[in-house]
Amino acid sequence: MSHVLTYMTFIPLVGMAVILCLPREQHGLIKWTAAIATTPPLLMAIWLFANFNRSQAGFQLMERHTWIAFGTFKAEYLVGVDGISVTMVLLTALLCFICIFASWGIDKAVKGYFALFLLLDAGMMGVFVALDFLLFFVFWEVMLLPMYFLIGIWGGPRREYAAIKFFLYTLVGSALMLLAILALYFYNDPHTLDMTQLIANNAHYGRHFQLVVWIALFVGFAIKIPAFPFHTWLPDAHVEAPTAISVILAGVLLKMGTYGLLRVNYAILPLATADLAYYFLGALGTFNIVYGALCAMAQKDLKKLVAYSSISHMGYVMLGMASFTLQGINGAVLQMFNHGTVTAMLFLLVGVIYDRAHHRDIDGFGGLASTMPVYTGVTALAFFAAMGLPGLSAFISEVLVLIGAWQATPGLTVIAATAVVLTAGYLLWTMQRMYFGKVNEKYAGLTTIGLGSDAD
Repeated sequence: MSHVLTYMTFIPLVGMAVILCLPREQHGLIKWTAAIATTPPLLMAIWLFANFNRSQAGFQLMERHTWIAFGTFKAEYLVGVDGISVTMVLLTALLCFICIFASWGIDKAVKGYFALFLLLDAGMMGVFVALDFLLFFVFWEVMLLPMYFLIGIWGGPRREYAAIKFFLYTLVGSALMLLAILALYFYNDPHTLDMTQLIANNAHYGRHFQLVVWIALFVGFAIKIPAFPFHTWLPDAHVEAPTAISVILAGVLLKMGTYGLLRVNYAILPLATADLAYYFLGALGTFNIVYGALCAMAQKDLKKLVAYSSISHMGYVMLGMASFTLQGINGAVLQMFNHGTVTAMLFLLVGVIYDRAHHRDIDGFGGLASTMPVYTGVTALAFFAAMGLPGLSAFISEVLVLIGAWQATPGLTVIAATAVVLTAGYLLWTMQRMYFGKVNEKYAGLTTIGLGSDAD
């Protein structure tokens, strides 16, 4: 299994190539081909996570091959995983596998949809395993194009606006990232794009140089998180995107921002990180927690409510990262994984009710617990998980973040902890309006989820 990271990254591209060779009328064959293409990466990710040596520091399963050699310029195909990326690799493989089946109802340009989805899968996986900066940037950009088309072609009524807004925001961030990558490349002597070498040389980077590069990289990653004020693309993209693409957006793409900060800003630019992250990132994370929760409380569209809740919960990741404590950093990484699974569940449940009622207006329902008891129970479980209820996954990561943050910034920690009440407020209020009270006769005949359910 020495090439497991390469297989996990490029098997979806093989599946995409097969799909492009299939007749466009063979919808069932296309969908099953996509499902088969996402199965080996998931199995490999599970094997990788189970066999990862947690007692060993540094990167494991590294592969290094010369990719581009032109004069003095050299770029390598360099991949590897550590404790941060192995978790994200598992999350990506799991959600991509689930989202293929969540896309089973797609009936418009099926061949193009599943081909682009597998390209997106490869791009996301590549971001988390790449250790050469040029390779990292190529995978980052590869991921952008299929997401643009998946929203712009298969999205809702305002899909073009949402897709263009997503594309422009991400493109601005990519441009700043590219400038930062070039600055790091030319600042080192000899010039290198090898992240492991850049990390080893970080003691030689001047403080002012680090500050400028850190800010450029931060903007690029903050757009993905998304951190205020770079967040405005997210609600539009979520509302217009198909259900499976909303899952990928919240479950994987948002994590690329915080992963980039840990992998690049923290490891390569330690002086600037010490200057900026301690208060700036912590304060921004706390603001995200409160701001996202208040915005979620004001929403009437269920999908937009979940989108703003993602902004709020990603604030805990930033707060934990800013603490510079063992508990805070571990809590932040665990929150990235837990939020990915919980928010994926929430968006899938939004898709269930939308497929049946063809709208997401919270006030347009009522009494769904009587007509859809199984669905209501599963939704309640997802809501409790999002609240961080003890016994559920998010509780562990959020408590670790708060314990770590308390040691560094007690004031911000108090504000972040009290914001849990806001999260419970908007989720329980949503539960009360949609699932309890008088039954809306218009939806009295809705079928619950389960074997033999019909989404019509």
